[in-house]
Amino acid sequence: MRVLGIDPGTLTSGYGIVAEEDHRLFHVASGGISPSAKQPLPKRLKKIYEELEKIIEKYRPNCVVVEDLFVSKNMQSALKLGHARGVAILAAMNAGLPVFEYAPTEVKQAVVGTGKAEKKQVQLMVKTLLCLPKVPHPVDAADALAAAICHIHSSRLREILKNPSSLRQPGRGVGPRGAAVRKPQAG
Repeated sequence: MRVLGIDPGTLTSGYGIVAEEDHRLFHVASGGISPSAKQPLPKRLKKIYEELEKIIEKYRPNCVVVEDLFVSKNMQSALKLGHARGVAILAAMNAGLPVFEYAPTEVKQAVVGTGKAEKKQVQLMVKTLLCLPKVPHPVDAADALAAAICHIHSSRLREILKNPSSLRQPGRGVGPRGAAVRKPQAG
């Protein structure tokens, strides 16, 4: 599975691609799309769309994850963020990719263990989970990678819930509360 996470924004949209192989996570690419703040909003949105098209074409993800809107006191900022989200979703849909959305608290919960984690905690956990030499830059890239990780973990959990026998390995059974236990060997 290869997942493109997007942390949309009109000044910087972070992106991060994470691959999963044999239940291990791998960093593929990450960065930020930062159109000139001097450009009018429609031109910035066009730039974000075009760059996302290139990223999708180059890395060929299986799906796209976009952070959902958070409640904002600044209505103008929320509207602009909504535009950037729309552009990201459109780029994914035009490429024929499924789109998944997670609230920022869900992403933080999946990566750090608490939905109230600070940005620095998310950065450090992304660095650790992906075995990166340093925290991803810009911070929006770390958030995008976290969204991709969240989706991979959520997909794994959905698969387990759909097919609990996938937890069993040869020589193992499932004990109380789903814990794996070693079966006694004969002889």
